[in-house]
Order: sequence, then structure tokens, then C-alpha cells
Amino acid sequence: MENKKVAVIGGGLGALSGAIRLARLGFSVQLFEKNPKVGGKVNEVVLENYRFDTGASLLTMPFVIDELFDFAGFKRSDYLDFVSIDPICRYFFSDDSEMDASADKAKMRIAIQQLSPDDVEAYEQFLNYAEQIHTLASEIFMFTPIHEFRKLMKPRHFQTLFRLHQIDPFRTVHQSVSRFFSDPRLIQLFDRYATYNGSDPFQAPATLNIIPYVEYALGGYYIKGGIYRLIDALAAVACGLGVQIHTSAKVEKICHDGKRASGVLVNGEKIEADYVLCGADAIVAHDELIDGHQNRRERLNRLEPSLSGMVFLWGVRAKHPKLAHHNIVFSSDYDAEFEQIFKRQQVPDEPTIYIAITSKADASHAPVDGENWFVLLNMPYLASGQIWEKEKDRMRSVVLDKLKRLGFDIEDRIEVEQIYTPEDFSQLYASNRGSIYGISSNSKTTAFKRIPNRSRILDRLYFAGGSVHPGGGIPLVILSGKMAAALMAEDRGSNLC
Repeated sequence: MENKKVAVIGGGLGALSGAIRLARLGFSVQLFEKNPKVGGKVNEVVLENYRFDTGASLLTMPFVIDELFDFAGFKRSDYLDFVSIDPICRYFFSDDSEMDASADKAKMRIAIQQLSPDDVEAYEQFLNYAEQIHTLASEIFMFTPIHEFRKLMKPRHFQTLFRLHQIDPFRTVHQSVSRFFSDPRLIQLFDRYATYNGSDPFQAPATLNIIPYVEYALGGYYIKGGIYRLIDALAAVACGLGVQIHTSAKVEKICHDGKRASGVLVNGEKIEADYVLCGADAIVAHDELIDGHQNRRERLNRLEPSLSGMVFLWGVRAKHPKLAHHNIVFSSDYDAEFEQIFKRQQVPDEPTIYIAITSKADASHAPVDGENWFVLLNMPYLASGQIWEKEKDRMRSVVLDKLKRLGFDIEDRIEVEQIYTPEDFSQLYASNRGSIYGISSNSKTTAFKRIPNRSRILDRLYFAGGSVHPGGGIPLVILSGKMAAALMAEDRGSNLC
């Protein structure tokens, strides 16, 4: 069979996943990343003696990574060490109570018993309910390119298609969580999982309650050395399979004749290709890389972007035993927070604060008497009227004041600092209006509106990444690359992906 050429746009997880599979299947693959190193939003920064991951901070469904390595003919254990995290997260509520969440069911029962004794059995019931969603929905919504009718209509999917009402698509996340729990703190805790794909728990369908099941039943993990070690490993595997990786190589256009993609334009030079795999944000790709097809462009831009974020990287010269590896400091009014973010496109007055400290697991990531704090706040996507330099200063004060009230007075102990706003996400990663997770899931039909892995306007153009099916987060983005590669391989005439 002829060795077909593929041009891959971007060096994020979806692009790397697809490139590896395509190379293993015998395609000739060139990958073009506009930044100096691959990884996309999964990146790392070193500020003096402090090291930070700047994107994803928790790994779930590690078997997805194992399967990719197996397919490629490599041993994941030779490259990556997965470490189970316990507690998965430490929660700080607005009434000054705390709770450690664990994938260990016995520990979780004890934690809920201490926080809200009346809700212990409710947790068991909630997990059973979430497991049912997972059992019914995961095969279709996580592992199948649902926009491909012939794949969706396979007999093994009929049970799910006939029982779609049982995946709870007609209530919101908040409505369904509230059916189980009586304590508002636990409701807030489980509402939070809608943000894992950048959505509003007060609008997003309760089908997203699959997410806490994945975390609590299957576990949460850290990659020894930092999440960016995953990128290093995938890049090494890709190169080992013959993928040519070009960094500081911005793709300017996807070349096409109106019907079929024929390559990419990089620094003014056309790179001929039989297929194109776009790992860049698909909406931005239609806006900036694909000439023509105005109707498709306008339709995609009507989709609501996901959450964005504001990130503070703080090298803190102090130790805080009261903090865990992952920590959440909740706002006092979650509904108001998301009202401001999504309905008003405003920076929230009181944001929920997420703090990841990898030096808890990897002491080398900070000085012996210090910690590396990755602090993330939920933020709206880019809209008119936002002045991010001003908001950056305001949010810094809000966060530091709130942390001080909790007993973490770090303002004078911050040795190094770097701040990212939605404008930075837009500029660095070409994300749609600064969103982090592609489009939101704030409607009952969003799963079917998410951009397909196969282009609807150009033959031989495919998409991977968090902006397309099946969604954001490490495992789903890797699976997007798998789906795109499988469709491309079928187009070529093979069925081995």
C-alpha cells in the first residue's frame, strides 16, 4: 500500500496521539507546532528553583495512555510512572469546614460521615447512579466517533440508544446532584465536576455526572516528574516511529481546492500532504486556516465557548502541611459565580480557587523550604468590555485575601510569579476566545454539537484535540487522536486502528 503523507497541525495531546497511530500504521507523518516546544496547553514552566505544570494536573483513565503505548509497540512503564493520589482533593468550604475526597470508598464514607452524616448512604446511591450513566454512555460518548452514522448504528450501541433517557440528559448536573445530597457543601462538591469540561453545573446536562464516577471509581493519578512528562514520552514515541516534529513552525493555511485538503502552508511554503490532521482548536482553524466555507464558519462560531481561566504560578517560600496535592477553596455562592461567568461574561467577584502543589509528590519541584503553587480560577471566555490587566491585579488581591483568611498568608513569601489570563490562552494556544475546553456543554444536545473528527466541508481533513469529539481532558483528547487516525486509516483502506 502506498505510503500516504499526513500533515499534522499542532503538538498537543490529540495531535501527538493521532500522529503516533498514523505513523504506526505506515503513514509518513510531519507535525508542525507553532510554539518552541510541543504540548499545547499541557506545558511546563521553570521559574528559578520552582517547576510548574501549566495545564492538566490530574490524570484519570490511565488505561487510555497504556493502550496508546501498546498500539505503538512501546512499554508505557519504560517512560512514565503513574502515582495514585490520595486524597484526590482537599476541599475548603465557605463555612470553614474541610473534607478530603478519596477514591477509597471506605475513606470517602468516613469523610462524608464527618461532614454530613445524613448523606453517607446518598453517596453510595449517587455512585450507583453515576455508574449506570458510565455503563450506558461511555462506549458511545467516549470511545465512538458519534458523528459517523455507520459506527453509531452498530448493534452493541442499540441498548444505549434505546435507553438514552437513563443517562439523565434532561436534568442539569445541579438538579440531579441535589436529588441525592441534602448538604449544600456536598452538592457544591459534586456540581464542580461540570467544570472538568468547562461547563456550568446549573446548565449542563446531568449526563456529565459520569465524570465523578470516573474519578472515584477508577481513581485519580499523578505522573511522576510532572504531567509534562507525558508530552516528553509521546514525543519520544512519535520520533521513534519516524514522525518528523517541527517546532516554531506556524501553519498559516490549510490548502484545499474547495473540496479536498491537499496540505498546509508553513512559513510561506506549501507542504504537500494526502491528509491533514488538525490538532488546533477547530473553530479557530475554520476562522483562520480554512479559506471559504463562510456558512460553516458562522455556524461554528455560534457555539458557546467553554470556561476559560486565570492562572497564577507562585513559587512560595514556605511549607503548608494543611494543604494537599490538589485543593479547592469554594466560593460562598456557586450559582452567582457561574451566573457572572457564563450569562454575563464577567470575572466573578468571588471565584472558586484551585491549588495544585506538585512539590507534595516531587520534592525537586521547589526548594526544600518552598512549594510550587499552580492556582487556577474559573473565568469567562473573551468578550467585549473585559480589561484583563486590571482584572489580573484585582483577582490577585481577592485570592491572596481569601487565602489569608484561611490561614495561608503567602503574599510576602511569593518569590517568583507568572500569570496567565484568557487573552494569554488565546495568544499562546490559539484557543477559541480564550476557552480552555473547546465548547461548553451547557445544553442537552452539546455532545452531538461538538465538532466531528472528520471535516464536514473538506475531504481528507480530520480533527483532534479538546475542541472536538469526545471532549477535553487528558484521556478524551488522546481518544480524539485515536478516532481521527482510525477514520483516516479507513479512508486509506485499512482498518487497524
